[in-house]
Amino acid sequence: MKHILSITVRNKPGVMSHVSGLFTRRGYNIDSIAVGETENPEISVITIVMTGGEDTANQFRGQLLKLADVIDVRILPYSQSIIRELILVRIKTEPDKRTEIFGIIEVFNGKIHEIHENTILIEVQGNPRQINSLIKVLKDYGILEIARTGQIALPMYTE
Repeated sequence: MKHILSITVRNKPGVMSHVSGLFTRRGYNIDSIAVGETENPEISVITIVMTGGEDTANQFRGQLLKLADVIDVRILPYSQSIIRELILVRIKTEPDKRTEIFGIIEVFNGKIHEIHENTILIEVQGNPRQINSLIKVLKDYGILEIARTGQIALPMYTE
């Protein structure tokens, strides 16, 4: 079962290393990690996606709260959160395949950033399922490079 840990931390050097090190020391894999400042430049949020039971997620929450620069840890329900990531993909392309590729990019609500004689650079943001589907489709054209962010998330608003 996937869990999202939304970890509010003081924005100081080494904090991400301390947080990720907690997982390393326990021999636990992180599926995705992303960090960014909040509206307050002194505070950042680290988003970690992990696989494991609810007990494991709660155990990590407790351990994280013991770290000096951790302010808060929320466990977001994976199925009730808005999750996004960004991917940049450079693919090989022949001029006669461009219309086909443009159609694929449109379906995934992507943007084209560069077109060269034999390559196209594409940007797409979406949920992990959409990003994985895009990669699967583009493999047939020849992926030259990929840069993929970690996942970020917020819970869906419920009253």
